[in-house]
This record gives sequence, C-alpha cells and structure tokens, in this order.
Amino acid sequence: MSFFLLLLLLPLFFTIFIFTILLKHIWIPLRIQLHFHQQGITGPAYRPIFFGNSAGIRRRMIAEAELSRPVSFSHERVVERVMPHYYNWSKVHGDPFLYWFGSNARLAVSDPDMIKEILVSKSGSFGKIRFNPVSKGLFGEGLVGLEGERWVVHRRIASQAFNMERVKDWVPEIVDSTRNMMIKWDANIEEATNNSELEFDVHREFHQLSADIISRTAFGSNFSEGKRIFELQEQQIVLVLQSLRNVYIPGFRFLPTKRNMTMWKLEQETTELVRNMIEKNKSAKQNSTTLLATLISPSKIDDTLDLKEIVDECKTFYFAGKETTANLLTWTFLLLGLHQEWQDKAREEVDRVCGQNAFPCSDDLADLKIVTMILNETLRLYPPAVMLMRQASQNVRLVGRLDVPAGTQLFLAMTAVHHDANIWGEDANVFNPMRFLEPRNHLASFFPFGLGPRVCVGQNLAIVEAKIVLAMIVGRYSFAVSPTYVHAPMQSLTLQPQYGAQMIFSRRS
Repeated sequence: MSFFLLLLLLPLFFTIFIFTILLKHIWIPLRIQLHFHQQGITGPAYRPIFFGNSAGIRRRMIAEAELSRPVSFSHERVVERVMPHYYNWSKVHGDPFLYWFGSNARLAVSDPDMIKEILVSKSGSFGKIRFNPVSKGLFGEGLVGLEGERWVVHRRIASQAFNMERVKDWVPEIVDSTRNMMIKWDANIEEATNNSELEFDVHREFHQLSADIISRTAFGSNFSEGKRIFELQEQQIVLVLQSLRNVYIPGFRFLPTKRNMTMWKLEQETTELVRNMIEKNKSAKQNSTTLLATLISPSKIDDTLDLKEIVDECKTFYFAGKETTANLLTWTFLLLGLHQEWQDKAREEVDRVCGQNAFPCSDDLADLKIVTMILNETLRLYPPAVMLMRQASQNVRLVGRLDVPAGTQLFLAMTAVHHDANIWGEDANVFNPMRFLEPRNHLASFFPFGLGPRVCVGQNLAIVEAKIVLAMIVGRYSFAVSPTYVHAPMQSLTLQPQYGAQMIFSRRS
C-alpha cells in the first residue's frame, strides 16, 4: 500500500520541486529586477545560473584584469583593476546599478549619502552577508561574520582588547619587532656587493613583521611560534578566493573533491594549532594584556566564550591583524619611494618629534601629524578592503527615494568613492596627503575601516603599528622604488601588489 501511495505522491513532490526552482530562480529575481527598473535602476539583465549569469561575467572580468598589462605607477586605474565589474558596469548603467550573483540581487553603490545611511543611520536595517561556508575554515565564525547578541558579546570583548590605552601599552613590543627586522636589514646591506644599498620585496618583509607584531601583542607569542598558522592561512586564502568568486552550490563543500579535501586538511591543522596556543596561554591569563587573555578571561561573566568561539576569533585576528597593516605599510612605502618630497617631510617630522636615532614612544604618536596624513592618503588610494558588503534585513528606503527590498545585497564600492573626482576634486588620483590637513566634508567619503557600529575593531592597532614602523624606518633609511617593480594592484581578500613590492634601501649617513 505504501508503495502505491509513494507512486501517487511522486508527481506532487516533483511539482513542488519545480515550483520552488521557478519561484527562486525565475519569478523572484525577475520581480526584483522589475522593482528596481521602475525606480530607474538598471544593470546587466538577470539570467538564471544555468543559462549563464553575471557572476560568471564578473569572475571573467577579474581574471582578465589580473592577467592584463601592468599599469604605470600612477593611481588612475586602481578601480579598473581591482573591481573591474563595477568599473565597466557603472559606466554603462550609472550608479547605483543592479547586478546578480546567482539569484541574489546586488545593488552597487558609491553615493556617500546612501553609504552613510547603510552603515550608520539605518545600520539596523542591514546585516552582514552570510559567509560562504567555504570561508569558515579561514575565518571561523568570529566577529567579522557574527550577527545579533553573539556579535554584541564578541564586539564588547574585542573592544576591550583593542582600546587605545591598551594599544599604547603595546608600543614597546611593536618597536622591538621592528628593530629586529631593521637589524636584519642592516646586516644584509653590509653584506651587499656595493656595501651601501639593498633591493628587496617590502611586501614580504612587512607581512612577516606584521605577523610577528600581531602574534606578540594579541596572542603573547612570536612569529616563529605562529609561523605555521600564517602559512596555513595563506594557502587557505587562495582556495577561499576561488570559492568566493563562484556562486556557492549548497552541499558542494561536503563532496570529497581535491580542493575540498585540501581545505579540510588546512582547517583541521589550523584549528589544532590554535587550540594548542590557547591551552599554552591559559596559565598566563591573569598577568597578560593580550587579546587572547581577554578572550579567555573577559571582564564580565556574561561574556564568557566557549573554546570554539575563542578559536574562531583567533583565526579572524590572525588573518585580519596581519593582512591589514602589512598591506597598508607596503603601499605607504611604495608611495613614499615614488614621492621623495613626502619621504623627506616625514623624515624631518620624525627627527623633530622623536629625535635623531631615537625610537618613537607612545607620547610621540599624536605629534606625528605628517605621518598620519600620509597614512590616510595611502588608505584613500589603496584601502586594504576594496569594498564592503551588506544585506537588507527588511524593506528600507534610502535617501528618501530608493526602495530596497529585504534580502537585497549591497556592494559598497569603497575604492570608487575614494577615487571619485566629484568628492575629492580633479586631483583625486594624485597622491596628496595635504588634503587631510582639514576635516573631510562627508563622513562616508573616506571609510577604509568601515563606519558605524561595525567599524573595524582593530583599527587602533593598525594605525599605531603603521605609525611606529614608518617612523622607525624613515628615520634610519632612504628608499626608492626599484626599476624592477611592476605596478599591478590586485584584489585578493585584501588589496595587494600582484608581483610584490621591490624597493631599494640605503642607510642614512
């Protein structure tokens, strides 16, 4: 009897399945597309993923940009290289425009008023887009991807660890790590053939330095102890980036493909190393000011995290803490190597504030005003994150005229905003730190660390670290961009030089 009942129900199940597919992949997207078209918002037309999709076009544009001829060392084509889909589609469809990632509608936005509402005044109507499950091996389920009450708890704990007074206490650690790197540089310069200058890839050097600093300040270890974790994360980045550029197929990550098995192995080893580090540091938690100590023993009983939550936060901060500052330093030194007049201005200020041959201390930070302007201008031209993503959690109206349905994803084109001549003037693509001498006119014209409640919790450490490292190096060395350097900004998970950053350093007399 049950067999005949099953035969009768099969057509019903099949009909429901087909109806669900048509609803999700045909009716709803076309209805959303019409909704935006009626408001004057156009974009590449929606096509179901099985007929080709703008996600594939976007992926091809990014691949072509990375394979394209490198550009001269100017800043006009940064947007074109790092977000080619935005660059090309905005020229055709204007801004904002609508495009598609699978059956998900994405609204690309570069209007500061709209961005301010999304990130600040109406932030409660927008949440983070759920991570592609493949990326959990790299980030875990830490602060970057959390929502709701758990985000509040994790944010409160991380804010305690990265408040400015705590970060200032880490200045001696930052100085010590940087000094060790400079000692190695000095030895290499002395061993050089001409005994006066040395060429090397500062991108690699700053990644090792930043890894050592985040290890010492946030986790109470050092680069040699955390080296394997960073190596594993660098391997994961390549695989995660490949996955993020493709529409995720539910359940695909559980198939024993070569890529998935590699991801599983990397995630397992990373998790085990982080767990061991946590156990090792538990005994020192009472006398430590590190992020790890704060995660293990928060100031409020209600903020207690379980072991998995601590592991996930460690994964997040190992990655973000290294990538953000290392890339900021890389682009800063490339820009100062290209613009020698600003290198000289920074050096004069460091000598005046810190004294010649002296290392900076926490009291010097506020007086390094030229250094601060240089870092801000670098963050404007080459922000570590090229864009931000949000998703409407409810129907919302933006700037009093644009109705955005719940579920719509928002692509906030940060790099395009930072290079917009309408915002920054005709010299928007020129390196000019003096533009930061006065406060900016619009809150959302410059947001390298985000805005609003979800502004980057580690920005204090990133800026202080960059100030200290720049001050120490510019005080001891002169440097220039090597003729072998190839200018090819590339969007990985962060904005990086595709072929490294070769520079020539010499000791000041």
